[in-house]
Amino acid sequence: MSSSTSLVFSIVLISAVATLTPVFATDHIVGANKGWNPSINYTLWANNHTFYVGDLISFRYQKNQYNVFEVNQTGYDNCTTEGAVGNWSSGKDFIPLNKAKRYYFICGNGQCFNGMKVTVQVHPLPSPPAAATAHELSSQNSTAAAVPRPGFQALAVSLALILFGSTGI
Repeated sequence: MSSSTSLVFSIVLISAVATLTPVFATDHIVGANKGWNPSINYTLWANNHTFYVGDLISFRYQKNQYNVFEVNQTGYDNCTTEGAVGNWSSGKDFIPLNKAKRYYFICGNGQCFNGMKVTVQVHPLPSPPAAATAHELSSQNSTAAAVPRPGFQALAVSLALILFGSTGI
């Protein structure tokens, strides 16, 4: 591959990567700095968070004192682990939320009755905003400011490098 072809390929690749919108998963630490302990209102905690597919829910607790079970609604309502679909006991449990659904978690050593249970509703990832069509753009008021899309600067720099050349690459 010649150096000019390599340069063009590199610039196109960098531009393509720069225009992608990064997606980051959120790690929701149950109970925040209070962790997974009795007598905490986990319903209030969960209501202050929005959970999306791909996020993590983390439980932090005394390893030999507590645990975490994923159960169904009946297990959650009755504080029973019968039919649990998962259980963890490391003290630092990272559980992926891979489906859009309601998840139910309880402590399985009897502390569920003291409030150690949480349920979260996981939502599908939001759709990216639709790109404006040329017709929509041309019908806008001519005094409206144009807002560059993410990666526009990288594309502009790449085109400038192609047109005017570059040294040191």
